[in-house]
Amino acid sequence: MTIGTLAARTGLTPEVLRMWETRHGFPTPVRLPSGHRRYTEDDVNGVLRVLRLREGGLHLEQAIAQVRHDDATLTEGSVYAALRHRFPELPSYTLEKKTLLALSWAIEDESVALARRPLLIGSFQAGRYFEASARRWRELARVARSSYVLADFATTDDTTSPRQVGLPADSPMLREWIVVCDGDGLTAALVAWEVPGQPPGAARLFEAVWSLEPEVVRAASQTALAISAEAGSEAAAADRTDLDGRPLPAPTSQRVATALFNRMVAYTDGTVLRARQGR
Repeated sequence: MTIGTLAARTGLTPEVLRMWETRHGFPTPVRLPSGHRRYTEDDVNGVLRVLRLREGGLHLEQAIAQVRHDDATLTEGSVYAALRHRFPELPSYTLEKKTLLALSWAIEDESVALARRPLLIGSFQAGRYFEASARRWRELARVARSSYVLADFATTDDTTSPRQVGLPADSPMLREWIVVCDGDGLTAALVAWEVPGQPPGAARLFEAVWSLEPEVVRAASQTALAISAEAGSEAAAADRTDLDGRPLPAPTSQRVATALFNRMVAYTDGTVLRARQGR
């Protein structure tokens, strides 16, 4: 539906809805190729829930944060599920692990080159997978305003850099692979879910979505931080509150998108990754 229809359904004006989006990143529209906003029934429900909370005495920022928290809870602790729920139009692709690795490295490298003090989040499933990338992520953490890695660590530790989030044994995130860069200069998210029931010895397959759209990346960030907070990270809870108050970054420029695409192509070829892994 158009912003005019959303306004009519909720009793607000288009101007107020645009102000909410600019200041709070809420509601998050689908953008058509023409740039026009489009909304869903979920957006209507979300706006009405915010209005009810405001009538109950909450400030606008608190009401929006509460609705986002409730939406994150509905996903049952899965970043992949959160994105598929909120952005059903995002295409999903079946990729091998080696392709995911190439795409992840491209996003990580461009976050250093282009993003200005971003929030960085990575999910590694198993702690042993993180160990292979620990040195790299410590370097990434130096240029980030905040950084987190999620895996089956024994504990959650906010004193490390990046902060380590220990996921419980029943967490859906133990099947997920994510890389999120949320900051000025570059917004990018790669989120994948490992296909269950694969035969032993076969190439590991994942269902993956990715996006450079600020509203999609912000949703991934908020969900990952909510999961981290539930796992005991006080820093993640504070960062999530801070993120709720931050406006969405400007859309990634065509130049930056091209640079990221070129790096993805180069890494997917495999030559660069083999050389770097051999060092």
